[in-house]
Amino acid sequence: MSDLNDKNKFTQEVGAKAKRKQRARRNSSSHGVWFGLGMMGLIGWSVVVPTLLGAMLGIWLDNRHLGVRSGVHSWTLSLMIIGLIIGCLNAWYWVDKEDKEMRAEQEDDKDE
Repeated sequence: MSDLNDKNKFTQEVGAKAKRKQRARRNSSSHGVWFGLGMMGLIGWSVVVPTLLGAMLGIWLDNRHLGVRSGVHSWTLSLMIIGLIIGCLNAWYWVDKEDKEMRAEQEDDKDE
């Protein structure tokens, strides 16, 4: 009886190791150096694009409507800062999403 339990336990261990190895092979191609560089690019652009859009809208407003001539404030600076804040929140979202996915994968590995 003990021999049968040992065989079942051994079979389960081998199966779990095989699954981990297959998952590692699947994920190794997507989480290499290029994946890291791609994530850096994604995060960078997610900050840069809203900042530039805010600055462009601010420049347009300053030149067309309630410009700096009135001396109240600069729409360019205000909207650029708002765009930067939106971009940082967007980047935080992406980093948090990736972190949660990595933690979920680690938990799956621990369960097996």
